[in-house]
Amino acid sequence: MGFNDWNAFGCDVSEQLIKQTADYFVSSGLKDAGYQYVNIDDCWMTHERDADGRLVPDAVKFPDGIKGTADYVHGLGLKLGIYEDAGTATCAGYPGSLGHETTDAQTFADWGVDYLKYDNCNNKSDGTRQDFVNRYTAMRDALQATGRPIVYSLCEWGQQQPWEWASDIGNSWRTTGDISDNWASMLSILKSNVSLAQYAGPGHWNDPDMLEVGNGGMTDTEYRSHFSLWSMMDAPLLIGTDLRKASPQTMSILLNKDVIALDQDSLGKQAAVLSSDGGRWVITKELANGDRAVALFNETNQPQHISTTAAALGLPAVKGAYQVRDLWQHADYQSRGTLAATVPAHGTILLRVSTAKGALADLPLLDTATTGTENRLQPGRSTTVTTTATNLGLVPSLAVDVQLTAPDGWTVQAQSATRRAVLSTGRTLSSTWRITAPADAEVGSYPLSGTVTSWDPRHNRTVTVPLTGQLNVAVPPPAGTSYLSDLKWTSVSNGWPPVELDTSNGESKAGDGHPITLGGTAYTKGLGVHAPSAVEYYLGGHCSTVTATVGVDDEKSGKGSVDFQIQADGKQVADSGVLTNAMGGQPITADVTGSQTVQLIVTDGGDGNDSDHADWADAAITCS
Repeated sequence: MGFNDWNAFGCDVSEQLIKQTADYFVSSGLKDAGYQYVNIDDCWMTHERDADGRLVPDAVKFPDGIKGTADYVHGLGLKLGIYEDAGTATCAGYPGSLGHETTDAQTFADWGVDYLKYDNCNNKSDGTRQDFVNRYTAMRDALQATGRPIVYSLCEWGQQQPWEWASDIGNSWRTTGDISDNWASMLSILKSNVSLAQYAGPGHWNDPDMLEVGNGGMTDTEYRSHFSLWSMMDAPLLIGTDLRKASPQTMSILLNKDVIALDQDSLGKQAAVLSSDGGRWVITKELANGDRAVALFNETNQPQHISTTAAALGLPAVKGAYQVRDLWQHADYQSRGTLAATVPAHGTILLRVSTAKGALADLPLLDTATTGTENRLQPGRSTTVTTTATNLGLVPSLAVDVQLTAPDGWTVQAQSATRRAVLSTGRTLSSTWRITAPADAEVGSYPLSGTVTSWDPRHNRTVTVPLTGQLNVAVPPPAGTSYLSDLKWTSVSNGWPPVELDTSNGESKAGDGHPITLGGTAYTKGLGVHAPSAVEYYLGGHCSTVTATVGVDDEKSGKGSVDFQIQADGKQVADSGVLTNAMGGQPITADVTGSQTVQLIVTDGGDGNDSDHADWADAAITCS
């Protein structure tokens, strides 16, 4: 646990930044929460070694040198990390450690370094696994020879499946390419890393890369999911934001000791996936005291009801109730065995479940849901949704009252009973609501919110459980053939946002793309995306055909490989197969007759998403 400067600062690292971050670890409570390492990434050194072949800290950035910085950090009871590379040069072009392992390891030890991130750029590799093993083993042996305990983090991007061989070499190993500060990147890395639970354990960990929490590319809901899932996977928790400017919301995520306890649990058992149907994930983790943690994670763009049981988590049957703690709400409940919640889009409900008898007795546990919210309605039209409140606890819920609200300008009318004097154990109160969008509603997603309240006489209090929902306003394409870049999508995710209209993806800033060019042919219309990507359009059952020319844009000459797929109502109707930059543009056509939605999906082709600038050139749809 600690901090690394790269995600927020890149090459703008300095002694001042490291010292100020260390100070903030102490003053903010991060140190007390378990964060120890303050790590320096690339660009800390000069471009030349000294006469003795030793690395030289940049005197402008680090006037006290790395040793002086380490002494300061150690004086606060913290530890210092540093960066180097298993190649001839680092990723930013500074001297690498290939062939200098003994000198560099001793230099780090002399400076008082406690952690080494060892990257993989400019590696001069012959591409074999043995070369990777040899290069990373050479530094391991050099570090061990110094006699100083230094945590060794292998950063070879998962290229040679390090989980299969690195446990005897390092303390952690990157399983993927670099994370970026967006939902698509975080989700892609989760899916790669979560399946590797069998390889992790005390002293040897899968590393899905550093935290992006607080950098601004995701919502707080998405950042809570990021932090929850990394903790469930026993990932190194290395903060990657400017803590000097961190918001209270960011700090509340990073300082959640209930969640940190899962990551730091002494059993060291990475979480495993119980189910992930339809983007509704149930992920469980065994803990040292016999408890189970469970993440109810919603990958989708709509609120989802997700449910499991204590038995499915591997807990034994109990007489009475299971103790349940919601780790983000910091609330304690009891359950007869069912664990369920309506999870917001991109959200995570994180629970810790125990068979031990808790201090709280017979607390009611209400499970709430809002169904029918996946419906799309046009401006001025109405739809019907149903809310449910189910008593999962051991005692009746009293004076149950359901309230549902929509944004200003929308109309919400109850069509059935919304109150129940007594809701017995195992019973459900279902309420139907008619919701009307304003005539001038713009295309997009709109939140539904509400509460279910009940009276808890044992503790003389009102218990409030939130209701979550979402409605989508959508308009189908006009009759005839339209370019998709001229239409409004209903949802979008992209590996390097944003999706560009009528240009290539470019890089990470809006409007930095170039004319779409595939195999030397330029196109004036289309979508420029970056794998992994998914762009969804509402069709309303009125359309028949999607066509495009697809490929990796010429701006990534000789690089990139992707797979273009088209899904209609969640079913795949076209697949380009893996395409490389050298293959130029390839035609793709899909029959979407009668479908409500179409998704344009791009995957990374199975080899990571480096340089995967993918074009949907001349993407068009024909509708009646």
